[in-house]
Amino acid sequence: MADEYSLVYMTAGSKEEAEAVADALVEESLAACVNIIDGMMSVYRWQGELHHDEEVVLIAKTTERCLEALTDRVKVLHSYDCPCIVAVHLEGRNPAFFEWISRQINF
Repeated sequence: MADEYSLVYMTAGSKEEAEAVADALVEESLAACVNIIDGMMSVYRWQGELHHDEEVVLIAKTTERCLEALTDRVKVLHSYDCPCIVAVHLEGRNPAFFEWISRQINF
């Protein structure tokens, strides 16, 4: 059966934390690649209070069969009590790119 693919959107409280999460996911073959986008502003309510915080976005490219393991690993590595981890199913247009993702994942 052919792999199905996802982008996983996550946030972190610092660039250092984002890099540590990204390194672990790629080194452990849970993601083929993780993009890190620094300088995002998040506005949210947590424990009844409104917050405005700078965060860092992570976008991981992975297979859907890795999603549970990837989620579990991020929860262990992450400093947040409830980290944002959202997967979006991908439909591909460049088969070579998706084949590359599959070759990077060892799961």
